[in-house]
Amino acid sequence: MQTITLHSHVGKDGILHLDVPVGMTDADLEVTLTVQAVKSVPENSWSPGFFEKTFGAWEGEPLVREEQGEFESRESFD
Repeated sequence: MQTITLHSHVGKDGILHLDVPVGMTDADLEVTLTVQAVKSVPENSWSPGFFEKTFGAWEGEPLVREEQGEFESRESFD
């Protein structure tokens, strides 16, 4: 048994069209389809679990913050 997760879009006609590559030919299959609406995530937000999946994942050289130098003084806009 193989589980395949697809993210698809239903058009204005209300019909979901699926093309699913299964890696088999000339075979009889039993297909179970579960349809679940995707919760909308605002475009500018992090995907669920992003920080849990990525925290501590860096495996390269240690990151070092270089000296930032002096802050330049500018004229006020008042």
